[in-house]
Amino acid sequence: MNPSEILQQFIEGMHATKWYEYVAVFFGIASVWFSRKENILVYPIGIINTILYVYISFEGSLFGEVAVQVYYTIMSIYGWILWTKKNRQLKPVVVITRSNKKEWVSHLLFFSVFFIIFFASLTYLKKEFAPGAIPLADAFASATAFTGMWLMAKKKVESWYWWIATNIASIPLYFVKQYVFTSVYYFILLIMAVWGLIEWMKRANNKNAKPELV
Repeated sequence: MNPSEILQQFIEGMHATKWYEYVAVFFGIASVWFSRKENILVYPIGIINTILYVYISFEGSLFGEVAVQVYYTIMSIYGWILWTKKNRQLKPVVVITRSNKKEWVSHLLFFSVFFIIFFASLTYLKKEFAPGAIPLADAFASATAFTGMWLMAKKKVESWYWWIATNIASIPLYFVKQYVFTSVYYFILLIMAVWGLIEWMKRANNKNAKPELV
């Protein structure tokens, strides 16, 4: 596909964008903004976004993404509860931290298991019911998203690495499905994910810093 064809597809895709896709994108960007700021509003705002994208993804035969959005909704409720918990000193139980080597292994195992499940399921769906499915890209985007959401609920800095991978995979995935506005949305999320990573790294460093000696 040459640049002029890509531009033409972009213009046609923008014209075909439905109102609920615009609404979903707005709430999605707002949700990532609040997550970067470690604000609890990330979850109620995010739930609106995920519910809308369940429908959008199903409409586009992105069945892996349907599962992701349902999972997002469930994990948003879990994260909402987890982020509001406080200890006896009325301080948050969950704080931003970095993962150790053992946790990194569990992250990779978590991703691998879901990637295999998604890829096998989507390959079957493509063969039997949905010829428009894209198993490899959809499975990768879905498995990285599953991992990112799980780690975000635990306020792990590394969650942003997985979000970055998800966004990179989702940009072309939605573009080829004619969801051009959503493709642009994931490009914006990619930039915000890098920003979020930098922000959370700073916060983790501050919380782990040793007190100054007076």
